[in-house]
Amino acid sequence: MVPLHLTPFVRGRYSTDKLVMLCWLFLAGFTCIVGSEHVATATLPASFNDLLPHFLVEPDDEYIVKNKPVTLTCRSTPATQIYFKCNGEWVHQDDHLIDRTVDPATGLPIMQVEIDISRQQVEKIFGLDDYWCQCVAWSTTGTQKSQKAYVRIAYLRKNFEEEPMGKEVSLNQEVLLRCHPPEGVPPAEVEWQRNEHVIDPVSEPNFLVTADRNLIIKQARLADTANYTCVAKNIVARRRSSPATVLVYVNGGWSTWTTWSACSAVCGRGWQRRSRSCTNPTPLNGGLACDGQNVQKSACTATCPVDGGWSDWSNWSECGVDCSMWRSRECTQPSPGTGGKDCQGIDLQSLNCTSQQCLQTANGVEDVALYVGIVAVALCLTLILIVVVLVYRRKKEGLDADVADSSILTTGFQPMGIKPSKPGVWAPWHRAPRPPGPALIPSTVPCNSHLLTIQPDLTTTTTSYQGTLRSRHDGTTHTGTAKFSMTNGPLLDPLPNGSHHTLHNGKMTSDPAEFMTRLSNQTYFKTLPRDVANTSYGTFNFLGGRLTIPNTGISLLIPPEAIPRGKIYEIYLTAQRKEDLRLPLVGCQTLLSPIVSCGPPGVVLTRPTILSMDHCSDACPENWAIRLKKQNYEGVWEDVLMMGEELISEPYYCQLEAETCRVFSEQLGRFSLVGESLNMSAAKRLRLVLFSDAYCSTLEYNIRVYCMDDTQDVFKEVMQMERQLGGRLIDEPHVLLFKDSYHNLRLSIHDMPQAHWRSKLLSGYQEIPFYHIWNGSQRFLHCTFTLERLNLSTCELTCQLCVWQVEGEGQSFGLDFNIAKDSRPLDPEFLLMDTNPSGSALAGPSAFQIPYLIRQKICSSLDTPCPNGADWRLLAQRLKLDRHMSFFASKASPTSVILDLWEAQHFHSGNLNQLATVMADIGKQEAMIFLVSDGEC
Repeated sequence: MVPLHLTPFVRGRYSTDKLVMLCWLFLAGFTCIVGSEHVATATLPASFNDLLPHFLVEPDDEYIVKNKPVTLTCRSTPATQIYFKCNGEWVHQDDHLIDRTVDPATGLPIMQVEIDISRQQVEKIFGLDDYWCQCVAWSTTGTQKSQKAYVRIAYLRKNFEEEPMGKEVSLNQEVLLRCHPPEGVPPAEVEWQRNEHVIDPVSEPNFLVTADRNLIIKQARLADTANYTCVAKNIVARRRSSPATVLVYVNGGWSTWTTWSACSAVCGRGWQRRSRSCTNPTPLNGGLACDGQNVQKSACTATCPVDGGWSDWSNWSECGVDCSMWRSRECTQPSPGTGGKDCQGIDLQSLNCTSQQCLQTANGVEDVALYVGIVAVALCLTLILIVVVLVYRRKKEGLDADVADSSILTTGFQPMGIKPSKPGVWAPWHRAPRPPGPALIPSTVPCNSHLLTIQPDLTTTTTSYQGTLRSRHDGTTHTGTAKFSMTNGPLLDPLPNGSHHTLHNGKMTSDPAEFMTRLSNQTYFKTLPRDVANTSYGTFNFLGGRLTIPNTGISLLIPPEAIPRGKIYEIYLTAQRKEDLRLPLVGCQTLLSPIVSCGPPGVVLTRPTILSMDHCSDACPENWAIRLKKQNYEGVWEDVLMMGEELISEPYYCQLEAETCRVFSEQLGRFSLVGESLNMSAAKRLRLVLFSDAYCSTLEYNIRVYCMDDTQDVFKEVMQMERQLGGRLIDEPHVLLFKDSYHNLRLSIHDMPQAHWRSKLLSGYQEIPFYHIWNGSQRFLHCTFTLERLNLSTCELTCQLCVWQVEGEGQSFGLDFNIAKDSRPLDPEFLLMDTNPSGSALAGPSAFQIPYLIRQKICSSLDTPCPNGADWRLLAQRLKLDRHMSFFASKASPTSVILDLWEAQHFHSGNLNQLATVMADIGKQEAMIFLVSDGEC
């Protein structure tokens, strides 16, 4: 190696860096000396002196993230030296990291050089051109330059240049969501999310991300209703846009019209109706409701039925060989038509001929046969007469009156007879307890056993009755017991071991579970629940009575004379659990009341009973189409009544009060109230009830918020379940109106003392889907808030519970209680339920406030129309029941139906003095009997 010394002239003319370059321009194998320094040394084998260097690795563009320097790498073969030049300036030799190797395959030398570029180096040229670096490789033959590598400082700004905007679109419409990400180096990549999940256009072809990073939903579906977020990201940061809510709505469409109903009139002019529903499709997510009427009415004329009539008899036929002649007539004057009755009677008549007309052609053998037949018929008639006499005498000895039990319909019981112990003689009097209030003195009681309340126990060998009779004119009090002894007939088997039970107030004291088991074994009653707590039953006669399911708001009033005289029915009343029996609901329909069964079905009633049950509608008839549904024997639910379109000829009628529904029905069965919202203003009443753990020994504390229909039967079920869980009520129930807006219900807890409590809920609120609430068939619907106290000694909890419907009004309730000392009871203070101690079944006079004989007197006085209007119409007006005038007028005794409704409304709260005042205003002197006190009775 020959050293090459540069003259001072050269050294003075060129800078040190340029002198280094001059050194590389000399032949290989020399040492370039600048002054006394050796700048570089390079040697190559002679066989490779004619090769130019080529790059195996060239520097790439790099980005500086935060303050981390980047490394540029350059690799070349064959090369004697490699140096980097950045922005036109050579990088100092000390900043290079050099690595020399030999290619084992070719034997060529390989040189690799690395340099680090810091953020400060790049920032020195801020505002000028981009910072770039390039490497230069030397060999004995010449030099080669690599590509330029640009080094930039990476960043991503916070604000989007354009964020996606929320939209409301109709079904199947195309949706465009724009997104222009924040400025950044390198440019940000964009991805779209739906409800926090990344959208993959490959797997979801309904989505398309354009080249300019916008999102297109080709055809909006209901499932595409969601929050959409544009996410921009690069190597520095990740930015999220504000969520854009896309709401896909569906405008309502009418279904086809139903067929016209039958004409309401049997004979003459009437009307018929047809309906359609806004379910094709049903409006969703704020879509427009159907425009127009859902019901059409049309006048119709029904052809009157024509009963058939007989024509005149034809002439007698000639006397035949059998010594008889015939004549006939036809049912043609007129012929029966349009449902008219057929002719009653025979259409063919025969008569024996006289001896002169009869052709005697029969021989002696035929005469003998005729006489034998006559004798046989006479013997048969004699035997039948003997049997009838024997049966009549036995029945006269053992039975005086037939008493039919409704259990014949269910094959659960046997018929029996009732007779007084001594006919025509009254037993001593006994005064039975009466409900509180002024007494009513009945008129003189005739010696008639039909005026007593007969309450037999159909499973006993002997049953006694205790009733009350008082004379209105007799000022003294007669006490005693009127007893009727009932012996077992041939169809009534005695109980084993001679055991017997006693029936009081129409309620059997035998095992209620046994009654339910026996009843549910019948075909129609397979769906009856075996929950004795939700069932009431009793035995009733013509004096009527009342069945009540405690703490549910459900009762059945059986008016006097509703059961035919001489009949005794065993009647039940039960509240069905919603999960045991589901109604088929369509469209906007919702369950507004409990499902109630009363029966047995098929019993004969002469007057309508009154079934009372709670409902949870907002009682605004213009917002609802409310139907009364009844289940038939095949298990199919049928519409038997439409509110506001009642027909007095139908066996059902309904009075809708603010929170209670009264159903007049002449047939027992299974009923429920179903509502269909006509607009989005329709609302259901929800009852919000808060429970917590009665005892808490851990840091976690749970608050359960139940959202249920505002009916007492659902409240009762929740209370029973919480008792089993050991929960306690921590606040009074609250009522919330839940509108048919298709929006979910949200619940959240706020304003807790952060120093003592914190919520373990991951999101800001909990949400109950709209249809879970609106359907009304889900029991125990609730949310649980799990809180955590920071110290076991913390017992005071104050917070705010907020409940609201999305895009609707809400309510906020303040909670302030001690989780360790608060021991408020679960019952009377907060339940707001029926606490009547009289029992669930009452029969006879004890079931009514107005005594039976006084009731008869009032009915006979007011049923007769008066010219001055002082009759039942004025009574209905004074009791604010005049909107039901047409229904009352259709009954044989309008006054009795009015009094039945008054009894159903005021059994626990009725004031007889007020009723007496109304009677006095009408001008009936009979009202004075109400003012007699109990002491005067």
